[in-house]
Amino acid sequence: MTSTRRSIRPLLPLLASLALCGCFGSTKPTPPPAPIAPPPVVKLRIGLALGGGAAKGFAHIGVIKMLEAHGIRPDVVAGTSAGSVVGALYASGMDPFQLQETAISLDQASIRDVRLFSGGVVQGQKLQDYVNQQVKNRPLDKLSVPFAAVATQLETGQRTVFVRGNTGQAVRASSSVPGVFEPVEINGKHFVDGGVVSPVPVDAARQLGADVVIAVDISSKASGTNPQGMINIVGQSISIMGQKLGEQELARADIVIRPKVNQIGAADFEQKDQAIMEGERAALAAMPAIKARIAAVQVARQQQAVASH
Repeated sequence: MTSTRRSIRPLLPLLASLALCGCFGSTKPTPPPAPIAPPPVVKLRIGLALGGGAAKGFAHIGVIKMLEAHGIRPDVVAGTSAGSVVGALYASGMDPFQLQETAISLDQASIRDVRLFSGGVVQGQKLQDYVNQQVKNRPLDKLSVPFAAVATQLETGQRTVFVRGNTGQAVRASSSVPGVFEPVEINGKHFVDGGVVSPVPVDAARQLGADVVIAVDISSKASGTNPQGMINIVGQSISIMGQKLGEQELARADIVIRPKVNQIGAADFEQKDQAIMEGERAALAAMPAIKARIAAVQVARQQQAVASH
């Protein structure tokens, strides 16, 4: 018996191995865990909200020039009054230099059709036709970049955001300064300048899906001086009326750019070059803050994406 045990003892490791093989059969080794896919990169939608200010609106072109020069191209654009004119042309696909060329060649006769005793001095049809010509008669929803024009419904005082339909007509409605332009009739309702209810259309840019809104405020501020001429008087009156309302909406912007154009009159088309230059200066001064804000929102959105991934 003892000799038998001795002869079996060297075989025990082999028998143990065979037993293990019998227990597990041909089980394959467990594959390593699959790597977790990184969360998708969040692309921010940059919104540009261009405020009203008549001839001061040429400053918007300077702002756009500086934004694009620093690699910031807005994904959505909203405009009120003069801002709707520049915004529509920009959203149609014009680059900043085409905008500037268009502005330089623009004269008041191209957009002003005087008609007395009709509820306003300027009819506004010329402005509508001019804008439609510049955008190649495309409706709002066919422009290259999503665009909204903000107007005020005269019957109710309600803010109206146009994102579909006749581009020139929407811009005309947005730009119809009460007492200077005739109200515009659209689908049985009448509309006047968007600056009455939304001097700088920050909320409209948010409605278009903007994650970051860069607002450009060119509105006149009450400076203690008496504006000369009917257009300047009406323009400053509208600015004063909308000042508090505008401050509330501007507080919802991420960055506010304020070109120094208060010395330019509402009808002072001769200073368009000065207005463009002031827009460039203001945008350049704001550029560090703009880039910092975009980066901060990008980080916050990325963290949200990681948390929900």
